[in-house]
Amino acid sequence: MGHDVDVYEPADGWSAANLAREGGRKALRDYRVAYPRLRSRMYVPGGLDIERALHGAELVLVHEWNDPELVKQIGDHRATNGGYTLLFHDTHHRSVTAEHEMARYDLRSYDGVLAFGDVIRDLYLEKGWARRAWTWHEAADPRVFRPLPKVEKTGDLVWVGNWGDEERTAELHEFLLRPVKELGLKATVYGVRYPEHALQALEDAGIEYGGWLPNHRAPEVFAKHRVTVHVPRRPYTQALPGIPTIRVFEALACGIPLISAPWSDSEGLFNGDKDFVSVRDGAEMKAALKRVIEDPDEAAARSEHGLSTILARHTCRHRAEQLLGVLADVRRDRTYATVL
Repeated sequence: MGHDVDVYEPADGWSAANLAREGGRKALRDYRVAYPRLRSRMYVPGGLDIERALHGAELVLVHEWNDPELVKQIGDHRATNGGYTLLFHDTHHRSVTAEHEMARYDLRSYDGVLAFGDVIRDLYLEKGWARRAWTWHEAADPRVFRPLPKVEKTGDLVWVGNWGDEERTAELHEFLLRPVKELGLKATVYGVRYPEHALQALEDAGIEYGGWLPNHRAPEVFAKHRVTVHVPRRPYTQALPGIPTIRVFEALACGIPLISAPWSDSEGLFNGDKDFVSVRDGAEMKAALKRVIEDPDEAAARSEHGLSTILARHTCRHRAEQLLGVLADVRRDRTYATVL
């Protein structure tokens, strides 16, 4: 949209370090090819020149994975210097699963919080962690995540996701491994943090393990398969209803039919059962997979509905426009308070 954006990233940060470890320098080069206009300014933790970094900024977003001390230092700078809007950005479930960690953040000088779901937004207000908060959902970048109709289908099912910290082990067996095995599907799973028992479970189900997948390559992987599934982690089904993972947005943007394990769309992000198929148990998942794979018309209908909803409501441009609306709200309130 024509704005200048500076991104500050700690040197040897978790994401870049793991990216280099998994894919080497080539992975970093490929990332820059996929996102040519996205660059980070590296800084040594504890050594960021905040005065210089924030000079001339109109809007500053601070992500919740930053160290609490850095979060406070930026808040202190805002209190002393003013002149810009300062927002805290929360895209995780720690506000519910690790409340003591989130309570460490000093947000008194922040203008508000951007939370990626209503439940988290409400928690910040109820617990007094912030004066104002807005819901700011994740979204898909349709310039990268888009249908690739010319790619040949070579498999039935693909799932892109990490095994993780045993937060959904039972669910993965019920909604992914068993249905694939019983239907005899040609399936592939991509992701990291798969312990030995998880790899063995994939092998027993006849599922190929593709390992780590660069995110920008997901569209071509989706294009090679007939269907994908959504298996949310337990915190998102039990404590944080209404928050889909970014994979839902990205998969639908790629035009692949999606079948979801139990998950409540309490915020009305999608069009009922038209954008994707919702199932209640493993038996329903098995039946839905069979139906979508064997019925090209239903598969096409799901693909078209899901893609149209993403393009109408859930692209990165929609979120950028929403962010500008939040910025206008803050400025309007600040002006009103000054007039009073």
